[in-house]
Amino acid sequence: MIQPGPRNLITDVDGLAVGNAVDERARTGVTVVLPQDSAVASVDVRGAAPGTRETDLLDPTCMVERIDGICLSGGSVHGLAAGDAVVGWLHEQGRGFALGSWRLPIVPGAIIFDLGIGGETDWGRCPSYADLARVACDGAGADFPLGNVGAGMGACAGRLKGGLGSASAVAGDGLQVAALVVANPVGSVVMPGAGTLWSWALEQQGEMGHQHPPGPARGIEQELPLEARIGGNTTLAVVATNATLDKAQAKRVAMMAHDGMARAIRPAHTPFDGDSIFALSTTRMALPQPAQMSVARIGSIAADCLTRAIGRAVFAAEPLGAFPGYRQSHADAFADGAKTG
Repeated sequence: MIQPGPRNLITDVDGLAVGNAVDERARTGVTVVLPQDSAVASVDVRGAAPGTRETDLLDPTCMVERIDGICLSGGSVHGLAAGDAVVGWLHEQGRGFALGSWRLPIVPGAIIFDLGIGGETDWGRCPSYADLARVACDGAGADFPLGNVGAGMGACAGRLKGGLGSASAVAGDGLQVAALVVANPVGSVVMPGAGTLWSWALEQQGEMGHQHPPGPARGIEQELPLEARIGGNTTLAVVATNATLDKAQAKRVAMMAHDGMARAIRPAHTPFDGDSIFALSTTRMALPQPAQMSVARIGSIAADCLTRAIGRAVFAAEPLGAFPGYRQSHADAFADGAKTG
């Protein structure tokens, strides 16, 4: 039997910690995923407007096998500076790829565009993404909140407030799979004319307020948000497992996990999004045989976790600026609406 882990967070995968930091004035933030030991990783980028660092080395044909952290940030191109700070922090911990006498921390990462949320953006004074990244690293642990947190602080989901989300699945044989997401898509996370989240069918244990099943579809074509939002997007995710994968297998899991994004966001992978998914293996458990069947199983579970994580991100998000929160806008779409709306 597969069910959510004790935290229902990506840290239900043994060996992972997550840290977050926000700049409330700038309405932006940074999220770091730090494996206790180096982790096998790969990535699959399907959005047409990505902003990334160190993703080429995650190709299975490239030399470096393991990474020391993943950095997700707001701030568009300005936020890429956060990754450098994570490298510095890890170097101070003696972490990194060994090359002769040198230690070289490997920290892939990606950014979202959150400059349109209405925060202060005087880049001469604030925010310092390097400072935010160090705060996130210092505070990394097993527990963290969702919603307007970390890199999800300035995220928006279509016309609603987006945010940071996570979900996990633990099997009876010891397999652990989980997802972390910064949900900031141009597409909609809500079924048209209903208010029910696209993620509703995979909800576990009331994690999205006990979603009401949707009624008959009122239309097929998905409406894109106002032109002012076009270009200010991107959904980033990390999926992880404790099973031992090589880079090629991790790449396949990342590719399969994109199906989870497409189930929760309509449309996904548009010309205006930089949708990217990192896949991590903490190698704490031997990969069950036959290997390819296990990779398929892990990829399928990872996709489901990502669908749930996106739903949880939007459900947890609080209103900010001109963007309303889902719980306030669609209180009639879930059973707990009277309590939280």
